[in-house]
Amino acid sequence: MCGSLCDDVVVLLGDGGRIIEVENACAVGASKFLSAQSEHRLKTPLMKKNGKFVEVSLEKAVKETAKLLADAERPLLYGWSNTECDAQRVGLELAEAVGGIIDSTTTICHGPSVLAVQEVGCSTCTLGEVKNRADVVVYWGSNPIHAHPRHMSRYTTFPRGFFREKGEKERTVIVVDVRRTDTAKLADYFIQVKPGYDYEVIAAMRAILKGYYINASEVGGVPTSKIKEVVEVMKNAGFGALFFGMGLTMTRGKHRNIDNAISLIADLNSFSKWILMPMRGHYNVSGTGETFSWVTGYPFAIDFKRGFPYYNPGETTSIDLLIRGEVDAALIVASDPVSHFPAAAVRHLAKIPVATIEPHQTPTVEISKIVIPPAIAGIETEGTAYRMDHVPIRLRKVVDPPEGCLPDKEILEMILDEVRKIKK
Repeated sequence: MCGSLCDDVVVLLGDGGRIIEVENACAVGASKFLSAQSEHRLKTPLMKKNGKFVEVSLEKAVKETAKLLADAERPLLYGWSNTECDAQRVGLELAEAVGGIIDSTTTICHGPSVLAVQEVGCSTCTLGEVKNRADVVVYWGSNPIHAHPRHMSRYTTFPRGFFREKGEKERTVIVVDVRRTDTAKLADYFIQVKPGYDYEVIAAMRAILKGYYINASEVGGVPTSKIKEVVEVMKNAGFGALFFGMGLTMTRGKHRNIDNAISLIADLNSFSKWILMPMRGHYNVSGTGETFSWVTGYPFAIDFKRGFPYYNPGETTSIDLLIRGEVDAALIVASDPVSHFPAAAVRHLAKIPVATIEPHQTPTVEISKIVIPPAIAGIETEGTAYRMDHVPIRLRKVVDPPEGCLPDKEILEMILDEVRKIKK
């Protein structure tokens, strides 16, 4: 599931408690439920011997994982965005116990958004308010048709809201992207920006809002006349919402792009009501930031080597640590960094001992020394997750997990207990 964390999903069970159908879910959400009972699902702890995986007991896998982390000088605990908040909390305790670095997938997606919000704040709201009030919606560097399939139908474009009873007939959709996406095809206005020039286009919008004259026929590949036209629409909105994705966070400028976008929203609030919100990908990546922040004061990339939380993105972020070769062991929880990290980071990850808590066969599992399959949060165990607008949603248990598969939280508590025994 994605950061929309749809709370209206209905799961139908057949004989033997098997999931046979998932209603009200998109392809992303349905596959999450249906893959839980796949024949390819991992069900038994594994350890590598002579280059091949062999089945071991949970107790042995836990002890070896604890030893791996306790013996390391600079262990990395990475992932966390696809599990529930209590597991994340125990993960923080474990990171502190081993003096390691704990980092989430935020580091490779909306880390720049977090940095910008820390610097200049953020005007935001809940998705429910967007549904009920918004008459102008902007998607910048985001393609929800594919990445968040129900976002437009539930919250922004098509639903009928309390103050928008006619649904899409009362809404204007603006898409800003480097290419004409499927989302752009549904937009009333499409602005195609030259790759890497988002900052300049935002700056032009702010200048126009403040009454300055732009002495150029185009900015960032966009005709100045079109920028003026769109700014006029945004300026006259009753309630506007700007949603931005990795097309804004991971292009040239990074957190400065978001800083500028936040400032654009502040400028627009002199004329009408506007908010902005990042389009978070993993279903509980927002919860990771919430949990890490209320325990340590920092949202990601937290280093416990000094005996207290230390935070300095660029120094304590996963990819930077791996590329510099500083990490000598890793615990990967609910994530697949091998599929997403740069090759230089993956090469170092493949050289060090890695333990993975993961229910599915992934490239990260393949390079791991130890693999522990857990019960899946929101399907086989309860928990709490945070939607992209930071609204907590209670996850319910739908089916029983495979025999012997425990929740992430319980596995991490067992590892933590073993670490404390070793550290005595």
